[in-house]
Amino acid sequence: MHPTASRDGIDGAVAARLGSFLRWAGWLPLVALAVVVPLLAPLPASVRYLPLVASVAIFGLPHGALDYVALPRALSGRVDARGLAIVGVLYAVLGGAYLVAWVVVPVPAAVGFIALTWFHWGQGELFVLRDAFGGSHLEDRTQQALTMVVRGGLPMAVPLVGFPDRYRAVLETFVEPFGGSIGSAWLFEPGGRVAVAVGFGLVTVLTLWRGWRLADGQADGAGWRLDATETALLWAFFLLVEPVLAVGIYFCLWHSLRHIVRVGLLDRRTASSLSAGEWLKPAGRLAVEALPTTVAAGGLLWALYVVTPASEGLAGAIGVYLVGIAVLTLPHVVIVTWIDLKQEFW
Repeated sequence: MHPTASRDGIDGAVAARLGSFLRWAGWLPLVALAVVVPLLAPLPASVRYLPLVASVAIFGLPHGALDYVALPRALSGRVDARGLAIVGVLYAVLGGAYLVAWVVVPVPAAVGFIALTWFHWGQGELFVLRDAFGGSHLEDRTQQALTMVVRGGLPMAVPLVGFPDRYRAVLETFVEPFGGSIGSAWLFEPGGRVAVAVGFGLVTVLTLWRGWRLADGQADGAGWRLDATETALLWAFFLLVEPVLAVGIYFCLWHSLRHIVRVGLLDRRTASSLSAGEWLKPAGRLAVEALPTTVAAGGLLWALYVVTPASEGLAGAIGVYLVGIAVLTLPHVVIVTWIDLKQEFW
């Protein structure tokens, strides 16, 4: 275990159990879908969009709703007025500015959302890989940066290789309500897809090779083997499962669940409960803490949908929902990055 584990009050046995839980909670649905979905394709829109609809209540929206308790606990060990005020200001200023950007320059705002999500979903993997899986190869700062690029790019870049038309259609639902259009870009052409596949594939191989070299000089390479296994699984999953369904499942059962576990451990009571073998109590406490801000965020998303001239149908509604998620993501990423710094990732 990395020293952060002991510093945050997480003993090795708890870390091992959390690591096992997160692996199987993420691996099993991804493997099942990678096998089954290609056999049943094309799937109806109601099935493809179901995970994103469910994300309003199941892990997706709630994981960011915990920011108001996560940042104060990371800064001072408790939820206090100063921490709450910081979170409120970040969401009001950054979220408001990003919403204006969507209205004024929707296409750059959409591209920015892809880049922001790439960064954030990459950074979200570091805690689990290093502290829950024991990936000591991630003690190296350069390896952390490369791993962020690869892990964040798997759900953002690989679907473009496998499903360019679906990828472009989703982007159109982002920008169409605000008068924007993606049009025909080189990245969606065969040459662009090959460039993405080869370029990102080489970065993936380089990152895994470098991690293996770092782990090879250490007593336990299990953390690197888990990293490599997950990377291969995610490559296959995003190549085989169409983007809306794949990203929705990943958002709920992979990224959000891992983040919830991480911020839950910022509460000293959670670490103590898990060390004593109690799981339901901290899970219930997190659910209660996430509830009010999840409801508030849901209300804001509904208001955005009401005032935005979206296309009719489920795809249009999901497009506006994702714009709302984008607006909430910018301050969320700033908060998570702040927590990263407090936990000495950088």
